[in-house]
Order: sequence, then C-alpha cells, then structure tokens
Amino acid sequence: MILKKLKPMPKDFLWGASTSAYQVEGANLTHGKGPSVQDIKKVPEGTSELDVCADFYHHYKEDIALMAEMGFKTFRFSVAWSRILPEGTGAVNQEGIDFYNNVIDECLKYNIEPLVTMFHFDLPAALEKKGGWSRRESVDEFVNFAKILYENYGDRVKYWLTINEQNVLTLNGEVIGTCDLKGVDNKYKKLYQENHHMLLAQAKAMALCHEMVPGGKIGPAPNISLVYPASCKPKDVLAAQNLNAIRNWLYLDMAVFGRYNNLVWAFLEEHDATPVIEDGDMDIMASAHPDFIGFNYYSTATVEWNDGTEPAGRGDQQISGDEPGVFKAYPNPNLLRTEFGWEIDPDGFRATMREIYSRYHLPMIVTENGLGAYDKLTEDGKVHDQYRIEYLRKHIEQIKLACSEGVEMMGYCPWSAIDLVSTHEGVVKRYGFIYVNRDEFDLKDLARYKKDSFYWYKKVIETNGEDLTN
Repeated sequence: MILKKLKPMPKDFLWGASTSAYQVEGANLTHGKGPSVQDIKKVPEGTSELDVCADFYHHYKEDIALMAEMGFKTFRFSVAWSRILPEGTGAVNQEGIDFYNNVIDECLKYNIEPLVTMFHFDLPAALEKKGGWSRRESVDEFVNFAKILYENYGDRVKYWLTINEQNVLTLNGEVIGTCDLKGVDNKYKKLYQENHHMLLAQAKAMALCHEMVPGGKIGPAPNISLVYPASCKPKDVLAAQNLNAIRNWLYLDMAVFGRYNNLVWAFLEEHDATPVIEDGDMDIMASAHPDFIGFNYYSTATVEWNDGTEPAGRGDQQISGDEPGVFKAYPNPNLLRTEFGWEIDPDGFRATMREIYSRYHLPMIVTENGLGAYDKLTEDGKVHDQYRIEYLRKHIEQIKLACSEGVEMMGYCPWSAIDLVSTHEGVVKRYGFIYVNRDEFDLKDLARYKKDSFYWYKKVIETNGEDLTN
C-alpha cells in the first residue's frame, strides 16, 4: 500500500553492523585456536587464505572505536567455536575466552550492545573429522559450547543468535566450504539428518539461554529470500511455494513452532531423506521459544515450474539452483544486479519482512544486508562508495515502510562493519563501512579508512533513520 504518513522508527532501534569470526579475525591457528572447517578447506583459486583476513584479532579496539564513532547501538559478531574449544569439546582455551571478554567489554565501554552469533560456518575441524553434524553427539557438543558461552559472557551479553544461515549450510554447503558430498549416495539424506541435529541443538541452546542468562534474548539467523513465481501460471506459483518452504519456512517453522513444514516433509519423503527423529526431539523443539527472529536478506528469488526433465543446477547463497520436479531458477528481468551477479530488490525486502511477521509475529532484527563491490581507495585515502549508500538507503526506506505497516522491527545490522574476506569470493568483494588496506595476496599495512558510507550511516543513526540523504 502507499502510505501518506510514516511513523517514526522505534526509539530503541538497534542500529549496527555485522561480521563473522573466520572472515574478519585472522589469527586463525594462533593464540590457542584450533582449526575449523574453514581452515582446512581448499579456498577457491585466486582468493585469499583466512590466516589474516582483516586482522580484527589485533585491531579490535581500533575497529570498535570506529564503530562507536559511527554511533553503533549494537555490533553483531560471532565466536569461533575452535578458539574457545580447540578440539570442539574438552579443554577450554583461556586465551580465546579472554579475547571475546575483551571484545565484549570494549563494546560496552561505548554502550554498544553485543549481539553474539554462536556458530557461523566454522565447525571445529576435529569434530568434522568425526562426522560433524551427521552424528547425534553433535547436538550435545553444541549445547556444551553454548553453556560455556553463557557461563563466561551471559552477565554482559543479552542478545544471542544461534546458527547463522542454517538453510545455506544445508542447501549450499559445498559452495561455502562447510561440507563435502563426494561419495555420498543420497545427499538429501545426509544433509537433512545434519539439519535435524542442528535444529535440535538450536532448540536446546535456546532453552538453556533462558535458564542461564537473566533477561537473555535469543533467536535464529537464517538467510531469508522470499520467492516469487516467474509468472501467474499456476504451476509457477506451486514452484514458488516449494522453494519458499524448502529455503525459508522449514527453518523458521521449526525455530518458532517446533514442527516440520509439510511441503518440506513431502519433499524429503520423495527423496527417501526423512531424518531419524528420536523420542522427545519434537517436544524439545516445540519448547524452544525464540524471543525474536534474526534474518539475513540480500535479495528475493524467482522460480518457474520444473517438469523434472532437466538435471539439478547449482546455486550459491543468493542464486537459486534447479531442483528437478520442484522448481527451476528464473532470472528476474525487473531487477538490477550487483557486480557479483546478485539481484537487488529493496521492495522484496519489505515483502519479506511483511511475510515473516505475518507468519510468526515475533520482533525481527536484520542480521545481514549489504552490497559487495570492487571498492577503490583513492590516493588521498578516500573510498567513494555512493553505490553502497544507494543500496542501503533503499533498503532502510523499506524498513521504515514496514514499521509503519505494523511490522515489529528491532534492529538493522548490515553486512559488514568492516571489510573482510568474502565466503568464496575473497577480499576483492568488499562490503564494509570501513576500508581495510590489503589486497587478495598483499597484506600492505592493514590500515583502516572511512568510506563515504561511513559518514552517511553515522548520520542515519544520529537521526534514527530520519535523514537518509547524502
């Protein structure tokens, strides 16, 4: 609908931005940290290793001071499981505990609310070698990790996220380097059993948060891309419903209601891939009760009917593949694309917020949203990223519209606070408000430079979203 008058943004709206441990910290095999799956994977040809990244491990005070200068109300970051537990279980690495204590305290020094993601694509390699999430034991391993986090940080961290983009882990794990399907007879059986264990681990961690963290709030953080039908043909609508269920609603239905989506269950039955569910599992998931929904949004998806005659096609975090007999990806001719091929759909962002809220009626925080681009540092130390400002402006405008329509939004954390190593496209795909002076293979001096978007976002926060002009 067209709104003639917008309501002001919530006074306590959490403006901030996001990072993840393995993409920003560096110090990947030092200071007691054990290897994760990201450290043992073969990185795509032409992209940086993850040993230094933005070296946040040694620059966190400088970086958080810059975030404070922007006016951040929150900073979303993840804890590297293998920095806390080098083997995934067993002995705790005190240096790792101390590092995140320091990060949290540095945030609080500037009245920045820490928003902590427990798991962001970096399962300890020692657990992966045992079978990773395919083992029932992985549930207790994650809950033990969560318990350690609550014990050490629960006195100061009140906002928690469980598993980043669990749907991407399931649908595109090979692309992001979190799973290997070579030699697997039935990939669906393997992936959705792992998915079941993650869902169960998430539910237990949510319940434990409510027990151990006074006033603590916790939620999931899937990547949600509302799916459009390519046309008004009825079969295209069915295809869109299929992918919406498989990509989006499975994860939120389970997190909020503790039940499997019926369309997804039919899909799993069709592929002989229904997970083993033990007695009590569904009761545990139904009793998790998240306090809010975190979600990452970059774009919508569009699909058409797939008659099953074409082979499966591979996608990535935002580009849908093809699933024979279920859906077929369709490039949306109405949308612009980033330099890296991802569609840009601010109106779809509003549609996504509306749809999530209408289904679940929980407060929401955007945990990722942003534009990856080939930023250039000028000789005088500037980065003129007007394209990023335009992208973020159009998406924040949609948050304001959604709030005026009664959608309960509690925060916005674009990706990313500072430049980091992109999941499978390296350093050159930059997202940050802060430029980190390094190239793909030349570390240079790792100096920090404020982009034009830094100053723009500072003004947005100062005015609580009222002033979106340059």
